[in-house]
Amino acid sequence: MNTSATSTSPGSMRDRLIRRGLKLTHLRLLAVLSETGQIRAAATQLAMTQPAASRLLAELDTITGAKLYDRHPRGVVLTPFGLKLADWAGKIMRDLDAADREIGEMEAGRSGFVSIGSVTGPALDLVLPVLRQTRVTHPNIATNIFVDTSDKLADLLLSERLDFLVGRIPSDVDHGRFAARQIGPEPMSLIVRQDHPLIRTGSTALADYVDYDWVLQAPGGLLRTTVETYILSKGLPLPQRVFSTSSTLMTLAIISQSNAIAALSEAVADFFAKPDGLNARIATLPAAPDLAVSPYSLLRSRDRPLSPASQTIWDLVEDRLQASEDEAKLSGLQK
Repeated sequence: MNTSATSTSPGSMRDRLIRRGLKLTHLRLLAVLSETGQIRAAATQLAMTQPAASRLLAELDTITGAKLYDRHPRGVVLTPFGLKLADWAGKIMRDLDAADREIGEMEAGRSGFVSIGSVTGPALDLVLPVLRQTRVTHPNIATNIFVDTSDKLADLLLSERLDFLVGRIPSDVDHGRFAARQIGPEPMSLIVRQDHPLIRTGSTALADYVDYDWVLQAPGGLLRTTVETYILSKGLPLPQRVFSTSSTLMTLAIISQSNAIAALSEAVADFFAKPDGLNARIATLPAAPDLAVSPYSLLRSRDRPLSPASQTIWDLVEDRLQASEDEAKLSGLQK
């Protein structure tokens, strides 16, 4: 049995007009001719001679195998076949114009998709405000934000699943693989529920805190190591009862239903405590005002350039950082 494709098979119809010689020039002419109704006017608009336009129209008849237009003393009239092809020609031209605009916007950084990583604190007080700004100033840039620990975010960045991140370079990763803009230490807060016994007594002594239950990261985590090192530096024993979790939600749930003490980024604690955040019923303990995690940075891969859209968001983050630094310097001068 003959299994070869016939002339009417789907494969034989694909790109048939292109294979028979159809070019964008033909489509441009037909689209303009449907508007002007005159070959001379269409030729002038497309910066070609009238004989060249007539030759293209004759070629179109041959390529399509259909009569596309009739000549009249005042110009030409497209046949039903010509009108149908002209509709498609106009749509193709508009789609190409739209593609050109979109590519131009992507090249200029006005549209595109950006994946950002951040540790929890900067995600709220740095990245979130920038994303709110971007929603207004660059509405055609879509963003995705991953909030996690620095080691996991660094893996995502180096595997090209993030464009850039706000965090720290893990100690076991080659620092030469990153381009960095250092930001500064990340202040931490010790938080409890509002009606905690320590709030009622007003104690400012860290020694009074260690006998309570605590909520911290798993052993070895940067935040937990920072807190434990801080407590030991004050000559105090470490808390004996610790709930281990990296979940902010679980941390808040635990302290809301117990007398436990939690260590969170100051930005996170403020966000959940303030009325313009979530107005949660939590309070900050006053015993560790200088508790802070090691400096974090704005990080990207040294070997992979940012896309135009990613560069736009990166620049907005840098602008916000610079504004914060300028504000801090001015505040310092005024004191």
